[in-house]
Amino acid sequence: MSVIAVLGAGKIGEALLSGLLHGGHSPADLLFTERYPARAAELTERYGVHGVTVADAARRAEVLVVAVKPQDIEPVLDELAPLLGKESLVVSLCAGLPTALYERRLADGVPVVRVMPNTPMLVGEAMSAVSAGAHATAEHIAVVKDLLSHVGQVVEVPESQQDAVTALSGSGPAYFFYLVEAMIDAGILLGLPRALAGQLIIQSAVGAAKMLAESDEHPVLLREAVTSPAGTTINAIRELEKHGVRAALLAAIEAAKDRSTELGRAHDSRN
Repeated sequence: MSVIAVLGAGKIGEALLSGLLHGGHSPADLLFTERYPARAAELTERYGVHGVTVADAARRAEVLVVAVKPQDIEPVLDELAPLLGKESLVVSLCAGLPTALYERRLADGVPVVRVMPNTPMLVGEAMSAVSAGAHATAEHIAVVKDLLSHVGQVVEVPESQQDAVTALSGSGPAYFFYLVEAMIDAGILLGLPRALAGQLIIQSAVGAAKMLAESDEHPVLLREAVTSPAGTTINAIRELEKHGVRAALLAAIEAAKDRSTELGRAHDSRN
């Protein structure tokens, strides 16, 4: 089994480590990097996985999962560049960063796979999209899909679609949290206790998501099934349309896509 190093053990990095361990990987086959010693010690105690330096990870691991913030990528690439060869596989979880950035900075031929996960990875329900770089083969993609399958579902997309994926599913959980927050506030406005409003809305969201996942029905049909003539739901839908909620969502997701594109271009301009 290949040794896998997670570079950057934040929430997403820790979630991946946890998922790999639950999926049958041995702690001896996993490594991680973490800039804060106290955090590194905490993770080692919790999972039995050793924290190492970036240089040690590059020397010891066949698969390196880069899970640092996009703005922190430069020093990581500086450390990796002289140490990696074609036998390594680099998996980027950094939003907005194209595989071409890694390929310019690393040795010629190093395979890179770009991934856009999302935070439900923390509960084993991630939606991850993977794209092959210029030197990544179908075998490399299969390795990455297997890794990510331990923390949710995985799809393969052309890299040209990754900024759209970032906007839609990468940032997507935040949109749902935002809507749930607003609906809980509405419940409070209508006189319900916060705890009860939260319970009602969260379970409604879980149930609705399960219906979407398990039904072959289009979302429009599922919504129409709740929308009786002259009933309460149609009055609510009318207000949502009147206030441009659909248009606002379209504009918000487009803005997220534009920002993802900007992140990639910012690094292009420095390299």
